Amino acid sequence: MGKHGMDELLTALRAVGEATRLRILALLGRGELTVGELVHILEQSQPRVSRHLKLMGEAGILDRFQEGTQVFYRLADVGVGAKLNDALLTLVADGDKALYADMKALDAIRAERFERAQAYFRSHAEEWDQIRSLYVAEAEVEQALQDVQGGKQVKRLLDVGTGTGRILDVFAPLADQALGIDVSRDMLAVARGNLAHKGLENCQVRLGDMYDLGLADGSQDLIIFHQVLHFADDPAKAIREAARALASGGCILIADFAPHTEEYLRDEQAHRRLGFADEEITAMGESAGLKRTDLRHLDGGKLRVTIWRFDKV
Repeated sequence: MGKHGMDELLTALRAVGEATRLRILALLGRGELTVGELVHILEQSQPRVSRHLKLMGEAGILDRFQEGTQVFYRLADVGVGAKLNDALLTLVADGDKALYADMKALDAIRAERFERAQAYFRSHAEEWDQIRSLYVAEAEVEQALQDVQGGKQVKRLLDVGTGTGRILDVFAPLADQALGIDVSRDMLAVARGNLAHKGLENCQVRLGDMYDLGLADGSQDLIIFHQVLHFADDPAKAIREAARALASGGCILIADFAPHTEEYLRDEQAHRRLGFADEEITAMGESAGLKRTDLRHLDGGKLRVTIWRFDKV
């Protein structure tokens, strides 16, 4: 280990060598949390908790991201900090009284968050069910997506327009790390509740833009657009941005409607496009430098679902 690496490790060790910071690390080992949630669990003042978080962030132990008025923290997943986090989480004793109380408080927060999110979901469920009734059962679409993907294990999965987080749930067993992005904070609340409720700790969600993912070139192994592109003003741009973020040897799966005439979906549900022809999405993928390797149609109602697979060779 070089001098730079040694300094980095010492800084990280100092950043976690304190009781409250170890408690924070253990809590974030269960998933991302807001500053307010950490303050509530730790029963310390916000300035004090924020100081701990700032120090841990500067040392590469934590990642911080803002979503509107909320600030979220999660454990770093790269660098010395990530390796140290992994090692420390195996050493932190589950039987410790303070940690046990922290985890009970976390469970209570998650239960409340899940119920709040479900209340939102229930208030919108009727209109979603109305749309779903028009086409093949969602379980069939999910199974077809899995079949087209081939069951290959991937390091990083990105679900664009994650909604309730359902696709993250379906594909979580195949991914080391899975990220869902959505432009709706309400939907992210639903997704967070669902993921926490199911204990899917390899899955995260965040506010994100399909046209500007904020992810490094070639960083994702599998990218999924599930019933998303018909909302897009510029679906070709969204596919180009996904192709940029896709690793060589990776694939993009797109599930969307074939062309249809259900105009009310445009008026009432903000669908910008009434489906896509096979060749239209194919041309978008090819112009982004991708190769179409699969195409399937699922019939089962007024709306036909098409699945496209593109590979980056």
